[in-house]
Amino acid sequence: MLHIVDDEAVVRDALTWLATSRAIPARAYESGTQFLQQIGDFDADGDCVLLDVRMPDMNGVAVFDQLLTRGVAQRMPVIFLTGHGDVPMAVDTLKRGAFDFFEKPFNDNQLMDRVQEALANSRRAGETAAVHARLATLSTREREVLDLILAGKMNKVVADQLGISMRTVEVHRAHIFDKMQVKTAVELAGLLK
Repeated sequence: MLHIVDDEAVVRDALTWLATSRAIPARAYESGTQFLQQIGDFDADGDCVLLDVRMPDMNGVAVFDQLLTRGVAQRMPVIFLTGHGDVPMAVDTLKRGAFDFFEKPFNDNQLMDRVQEALANSRRAGETAAVHARLATLSTREREVLDLILAGKMNKVVADQLGISMRTVEVHRAHIFDKMQVKTAVELAGLLK
């Protein structure tokens, strides 16, 4: 989902049209406050924010700071748009994690190409976060078994090294595969590479 945050209706409409012409779903907000109040769950296909720097109630840099504070800037890359930017502002926002910085007027194709790259980064960040969330559900013993499975150890060797029965290793292995949503050790290794 492309989130367009700009106080000018004509800019919001043009960017929405541009996004939908590339089959990118878009939602427009007239202020940073409205955007921050309405953002919810992440889109499985990724999220990206086109954020105007100058807005009356809350400027774009302040909105970006809120996204950083909430810890969602990785999952929701920000591309700044401005007609009044300067080099120090661009450098500062990019150093702090903004995805890109465009000055108005901008090249439509270049902007949409960057939006698609940001959406791809967001998807990857979402997939990584989902894997980490699944890893967090593993018990300490399951983590120990997981590490040995990833090292290529057979169940008998895992059982010997951990001082547990082979049947217990098989149960832990089944729980690990279930929690990580995989069917094989190869698939598990690929997921955690």
